[in-house]
Amino acid sequence: MSIQTQREQFEKNKVIYGSAKLTFLGVDGYDVYNCSTPIRQDGEVYIFGRVEKRDVWAGSTVMLFREVAKDTYRLVEGAKTYALEDPFVSVIHGEYILGGTHVRKSRGKVDAFYTYFFRGTDLTDLEHFTAGPSRMKDIRLVELANGKVGVFTRPRNSEIAEKYGCESMIGYAEIDSVDELDADVVDGARYLPDIFREKEWGGCNQVLLLADGTLGIIGHLSKRIEVDGVLYSVYTNTAFDFDPVTGTSDGMRIIGTRSCYPAGPTKLEKLKDCAFTSGIVPRPDGRVDLYSGLCDCEEGRITIDDPFAAHGGVVERTLKGRG
Repeated sequence: MSIQTQREQFEKNKVIYGSAKLTFLGVDGYDVYNCSTPIRQDGEVYIFGRVEKRDVWAGSTVMLFREVAKDTYRLVEGAKTYALEDPFVSVIHGEYILGGTHVRKSRGKVDAFYTYFFRGTDLTDLEHFTAGPSRMKDIRLVELANGKVGVFTRPRNSEIAEKYGCESMIGYAEIDSVDELDADVVDGARYLPDIFREKEWGGCNQVLLLADGTLGIIGHLSKRIEVDGVLYSVYTNTAFDFDPVTGTSDGMRIIGTRSCYPAGPTKLEKLKDCAFTSGIVPRPDGRVDLYSGLCDCEEGRITIDDPFAAHGGVVERTLKGRG
């Protein structure tokens, strides 16, 4: 089912229980967007955010913020900063794993980008340990029920477009430890079939182990759509289930769009319909909070039904001695 058809059905039937924008203190004059999901350490809630001037492109810094009130975060003074875009964070084998896109420029223009990975047991000070292949974003990791590490990839190139018709694929591989993670592992991942249609692209933003051993993937589905002569890059929030044993999935479905979140500015006109997914956080009431970057300017949150409720809930990974 194409993104246009999926979206029409979603907008007709969507149920949104609440929506809000996040506020970030301590970075006046800068936008904070395309954040990680909130994560706990020592009883406090933190979030990594992409911090960038409105008129700057590919010149962001990832910074750590601490929650000081509902949907309000303050910059953590003295915490390490990272030359990255679009941060994500998870817990693998008792460590925090932070990732994001590192952009390399030559003569002021982007000539390459990589997914960089950092690790450690203190969110304020994580160490770089590996990187993915050149020009690949949206590499995500998850600790599996059997203790191995699942690796999801997002190759996007002309060869894929020629062979499959879509602009990107999602790949999957398994390793025993993050110590094994490198560009060769990522390049060797096998592709998941039937995720994207013609000229669509997307990827995984968050991967969660579910109680029944399957994986819940929160991602994005995108396509360029022309309206009145303007070519818009449409990004939607999505979810799909993946069984790491059988290698099968139930297909990507839309769970959020830009219209679900409060109105706000856009960095560029072509991005006004952009909701770049961060991920979900389970709530005590059985629903989830879905976080998303908005139009490359802001971060939003909506409350929705749990897209993985049928699988028994999310298995929480924590650090020893921390929660």
